[in-house]
Amino acid sequence: METTTVCTGLSCLDCGETVEADTDRCPACEGALEPTYDEGKLAEAWEQAKGDTARGRGRFGDLLSLPGSAGVGLGEGASPLVSCPDLTQEFGCETVLVKDEAGNPTGSIADRGIALAVSAARKAGAETVALPTTGNGGQAAAAYASRAGLDSESFVPSRTLFANKAMINVHGGEMSVVGGRYPDAVAAFEDATATSEWHSLAPFETPYRHDGHRTLAYELVDELEQEPEAVVCPTAHGLWIRGIYAGFRDLAAIGVIDAVPRLYAAQAGGCAPVVDAWEKGRTDVEAVEHPDTICGPLEIPDPAGGRYVIEALEATGGGAVGTDDEAILEAAVGLAAAGVPTSATGGTAVSGAQALAEQGAFEPGETVVLVNPTTANREADLLRSHLMSKGV
Repeated sequence: METTTVCTGLSCLDCGETVEADTDRCPACEGALEPTYDEGKLAEAWEQAKGDTARGRGRFGDLLSLPGSAGVGLGEGASPLVSCPDLTQEFGCETVLVKDEAGNPTGSIADRGIALAVSAARKAGAETVALPTTGNGGQAAAAYASRAGLDSESFVPSRTLFANKAMINVHGGEMSVVGGRYPDAVAAFEDATATSEWHSLAPFETPYRHDGHRTLAYELVDELEQEPEAVVCPTAHGLWIRGIYAGFRDLAAIGVIDAVPRLYAAQAGGCAPVVDAWEKGRTDVEAVEHPDTICGPLEIPDPAGGRYVIEALEATGGGAVGTDDEAILEAAVGLAAAGVPTSATGGTAVSGAQALAEQGAFEPGETVVLVNPTTANREADLLRSHLMSKGV
């Protein structure tokens, strides 16, 4: 793929090989690729974006590997940053904020990465994009593919929330509902793509899906006018946290921020392969044999980007934390009751941050950001069922 204004090519996350050719995987080792950037041009693009009145990707699109004018967009980004006084007091820090990704067009953080990945697919001449998904990514892929004039194929496990499955079809996407859990959907996807010419949007199968999430870091720095000290992010495959890390890392490299914030990966205790690897001091992430959590979007027993998440945590001095479903749901409804709508998936960041605070992870004077990846409305049945179990 041709390089753009700020992008200089692709680099392998596994072997470090630099790639200039049109490819989605490293030709040397088959590892995942990541766009690389010219620091001088990135700095110029940042200065121009600061004076731009556009919102979201329309403002920061030229800081991505495909410039905003060349991409497919639905107004993703510019999600609300909401203060949480109760958590601020509980944690004993300067302020706690929730980055509420429910404000994206299809209601989840997936829009950021899928927008860029679909843009790259269209530029490469693809006619159909395909992916295995727990739901949010499939809904986003269907919407953005339709916008780009492409077809989409989503492979979802049967336990995926009805709202996701319905909206995949409503957006014009094709869907295969696979009995079982996410690994079963992956197997069906791999069988289908082996005999097709579909363009894969599977996690870390394209350099652009994780790269699209760097705009979340840009928005935080822009709104706060500095970097937060810590970001707690629910973690599945690692797409979100890897992209956020790359965004902060590159802003630090060009002198916009003084340091990369500490990044914390939050997972549900019933499916926490990254937490398990972190606690054992391992860089390789082993699959969970029997995953079981109420948080479907996070039930990824063998994350494609597990090692890349560990590297980001190590590089920033952060960590990984797991909490059980009861704590996750209680945290989500507790924050919602304080006026901040929070999904069950987002409750993982809240309960994880509460556990971290108890461990002394946050200092007075620090700004802590929690990422809510999806709209609470989509997971309302989970939250309501939790309340009913308490007699509410």
